[in-house]
Amino acid sequence: MQTYSGSCHCGAVRFTFRAPIITSAMQCDCSICRRKTAYLTAFTVPQEEMEITADSGALRTYRFGSKAARHHFCGICGIHTFVEPRLTPGTWRVNLGCIEELDALRLPAEIFDGKSL
Repeated sequence: MQTYSGSCHCGAVRFTFRAPIITSAMQCDCSICRRKTAYLTAFTVPQEEMEITADSGALRTYRFGSKAARHHFCGICGIHTFVEPRLTPGTWRVNLGCIEELDALRLPAEIFDGKSL
């Protein structure tokens, strides 16, 4: 297991998580992921392996549709940092673009068919 650290663009929201070395990712094509990032490049982490280390009151949540998924973002810079997905309760989907030590665009990625949900 490796510890990863991430943050939004302005640094107001920070988090860490433990996971095996990340060698692949998931890209979601649902309506919100397409609009916020073209395709969100993410990695799924069990909730017990993730810790929000700072939010400075900046962490905001957006819900739509069934309102089961919670999309978290920084209220200052607007960066979407992670999601609590509807289909896999007890996990976080971390925006790999927020992880400094990773080049998420170079990881092989599986497309998650979120637009069919």
